[in-house]
Amino acid sequence: MARLAQTADLTEFQTEILSTVKTFVDKEILPYATELEHKDEFPDAIVDGMKEMGLFGLTISEEYGGLGESLLTYALVVEQIARGWMSISGVINTHFIVAYMIAQHGTDEQKQRLLPKMATGEIRGAFSMSEPECGSDVAAIKTRAAAEGDEFVLNGQKMWLTNGARSGVVATIVKDDLGADSVYRNMTTFLIEKEPGFGETRPGLTIPGKIDKMGYKGVETTEMVLDGVRVPASSVLGGTDGRGKGFYQMMDGVEVGRVNVAARACGISIRAFELAIAYAQQRKTFGKQIADHQAIAFKLAEMATKVEAAHLMMVNAARLKDAGERNDVEAGMAKLLASEYCAEVVQESFRIHGGYGYSKEYEIERLYRDAPLLLIGEGTSEIQRMVIGKKLLERNKI
Repeated sequence: MARLAQTADLTEFQTEILSTVKTFVDKEILPYATELEHKDEFPDAIVDGMKEMGLFGLTISEEYGGLGESLLTYALVVEQIARGWMSISGVINTHFIVAYMIAQHGTDEQKQRLLPKMATGEIRGAFSMSEPECGSDVAAIKTRAAAEGDEFVLNGQKMWLTNGARSGVVATIVKDDLGADSVYRNMTTFLIEKEPGFGETRPGLTIPGKIDKMGYKGVETTEMVLDGVRVPASSVLGGTDGRGKGFYQMMDGVEVGRVNVAARACGISIRAFELAIAYAQQRKTFGKQIADHQAIAFKLAEMATKVEAAHLMMVNAARLKDAGERNDVEAGMAKLLASEYCAEVVQESFRIHGGYGYSKEYEIERLYRDAPLLLIGEGTSEIQRMVIGKKLLERNKI
């Protein structure tokens, strides 16, 4: 894999970080991932190792105790971690999005209070937008905030919170009756702080338990029930000026999240290709290794091409964001292509493994269950196509 999915013009520090993370993945994640995944066991030792490397604060400014690295650096780190086990990247993904939103839109007080503890991993972040009857249709959100003096009272139910139990702060978007002429300007994002754990983690806020999933195991995915949760006005992301801006703040977070999902898809694709090309040279049929059969060689060629294309699109989207340019279309394209190609590459690797691919003893079985999440996470492929088409028309009006 020395010449596949490489990134040009990296700094010496970026190269050093990626080398360190790759070594960590090879030694501390890959040997244990399948066993932990089958047990659906949280990877405490691995997470502790990521804390020691400073990965929880990778993009947080040095002013707040982080490493101050770019979205590109983060995406390349996520690509490597997902290559080892996608669930590990989930532990830091929503944490990263919340830290990014606080850094971009938070008040000075919110930044100074939360970011230093997030940089060390002492406080972990969760991101909450979906509801039982609302996924991509954000306008259908039913959870509401009612202003009462210097407080807000929140009521509703949220779904699909990665890190829902272990998080200490949850960025949560709700309806806020401001009387604006657009539903999207009647939404506010709250930074809800709570104790880690299941059950009632602050008065009125309950994390019922883990949602059992086909894949993406180890990291917990939860619901969040808000029943008369009282929060101070200072918990509004961006303070008083942040009311009514929740949708736009969340979409900013989703934009970087889509680059992250593309990076995860690239990581899984890389690993699926590694497994396939190794197995194709070990397995023999009809007197020769199966890699020498044209049917298999063609599969490997297509897989490698898809890995390379997805990686380049992901890198481009990250670099645009780092340069302060619009990347909504590019992030959507990268997420769409990388997630669809990931599903295809994993399936081809599965087929190359033949009957053994169906066995839980082989790593490809785990990747086969993990890959589908990326087709729906941070917006389904269908939503990506809608967004991309709409934005392209806006950019190319005649």
